[in-house]
Amino acid sequence: MSAAPNTSARRAAEPVGDLIAGGLADAGVTHAFGVISIHNMPILDALFRQGRITFVPARGEAGAMNMADAFARVSRSLGVVITSTGTAAGNAAGSQVEALTAGSPVLHITSQLDTVFMDRDRAAIHDVPRQPDMLKSVSKAYFRVWDANGAATVLRAAMSAALSAPSGPVSLEIPVDVQRQTAVMPLGLSAPTRARVAPDAAQLDVLAELIRRARRPMLYLGGGARAAGVEATTLVERGFCAVTSTNGRAIVPEDHARNLGAYNMTPLAQTLFDKCDLMIVVGSRLRGNETRNNALRLGKPLVQIDADASQGGRNYPVDMFIYGEAAPSLAGLLERLPAKLDVDQAFAAELASARSASEGALAKSLGPYKAVADILSARVHSGAHPFARDVTIANSMFGNRYVRLAAPHLGVHALGGGIGQGVAMSIGASFASPGKKTVSLLGDGGTMVNLGEFATAVENESDIVFVLMNDQAYGVISNIQDAQYGNRHAYCRLHTPDFGLFAKSMGLAHEKVSAIDRFEDAFNRAMSLPGPTLLEIDMIAIGPYAEAFGGPPAGAAGGAK
Repeated sequence: MSAAPNTSARRAAEPVGDLIAGGLADAGVTHAFGVISIHNMPILDALFRQGRITFVPARGEAGAMNMADAFARVSRSLGVVITSTGTAAGNAAGSQVEALTAGSPVLHITSQLDTVFMDRDRAAIHDVPRQPDMLKSVSKAYFRVWDANGAATVLRAAMSAALSAPSGPVSLEIPVDVQRQTAVMPLGLSAPTRARVAPDAAQLDVLAELIRRARRPMLYLGGGARAAGVEATTLVERGFCAVTSTNGRAIVPEDHARNLGAYNMTPLAQTLFDKCDLMIVVGSRLRGNETRNNALRLGKPLVQIDADASQGGRNYPVDMFIYGEAAPSLAGLLERLPAKLDVDQAFAAELASARSASEGALAKSLGPYKAVADILSARVHSGAHPFARDVTIANSMFGNRYVRLAAPHLGVHALGGGIGQGVAMSIGASFASPGKKTVSLLGDGGTMVNLGEFATAVENESDIVFVLMNDQAYGVISNIQDAQYGNRHAYCRLHTPDFGLFAKSMGLAHEKVSAIDRFEDAFNRAMSLPGPTLLEIDMIAIGPYAEAFGGPPAGAAGGAK
């Protein structure tokens, strides 16, 4: 976000709703998502009159939050969502958990009752006496505008908090009567400020010496290193090998010979980690579902770099923790290291072989759906398309690893494991990437959660191909029930609509693929059409995967459907 300080001579008072709308636009915000209500009308009416920001009316607050989240990830800027008080803010809370998990810089502007009634449990319409407690639980930070005079500066503080490392969603409450009050925009109010976290130079000196001694050093790159692609790739070129979390993919190019990618839990990966003589974890929380609940053995010595000071050693004991952002930390190491490191070249060759073998094994497990994975991978990578995915078997099997991304910010998935967010995320991603078709990977079960957001896609002519894998069930759940619960398919077989009729009612282009050899032509047709297209893959007709996917390891965090 960048904008010149407001130094105009304009000193006329204006409604707070107008100050908020103008302040967002002055800060560089181009899009906002939300649902209009009586408690946010002063702000949304100002957005409408000013015409400087495109407001996208979602069909529900949960979808609006997912849109703002995905927009923030793909645009690498602030996402903005505007909701009403009470139930509306609560509707957005679940999706805000996803933004919090992903560290997305999202500003959630919500409302409150008139100040005379708020926090008093007087049973006014939309009253939630402890709404701040709810918002604080799903936010990096929480702010409230108590009176008109503080509106502009509190808005700036909230935007700055969302953007500053470690980034995350911030909630801003503005009571509806305050939205109508008038105030004067302060002179010289600057744009939001991104607070930076610089690493300690002495620690970098120590780490650089450890690197010089290492023969088989590795970088483990997480989502917090997404802005450090140049630095991480340069370290790899000097001799490091890399492995990533699913959210750290493409920080180092996916096709780089020294990049294991997100094949981070295979037996071959474990062999590499056991041989690694220095592992530097950058911007990763080492989540349980990517470390077998921390049973995966990581390289030693183990060093962690993170912009969140509280993350040091949280999931693994570390030999060294550096509090700092990824890009300046890795840049500082590059300044201290030679152009080429004295490393074991056989280790890099072993890693390349491990990646090839891992991809081959995964491809074999897909059965007929290897064709889908191969075509998506080729088109998404070569065309630099955003790739948004819901939690579904297809994503768990091939979307999170096999389909290659052109850049880290182009990958959007439900990191927290909650189903039903893919449709809305795809819409947000499409607004952040004009001129580029967004490719979306969905399952029929999750799609039903936010089905109404297809109307948002149609209304806005969102340029998306929705690839819908339809097995008429929560497929992962039924697989787990086969493996662990005596084939008792309790509550997982779904009543599934005729998506062709549904699409027709929405004015949404639709094509159904019932034979796998017809997928490529159908996908190419969908990619050539303007606006959104629903490409339905009839898994009942095509058949199952070659190997059943049974979800995360027993005891790991859930969310698989």
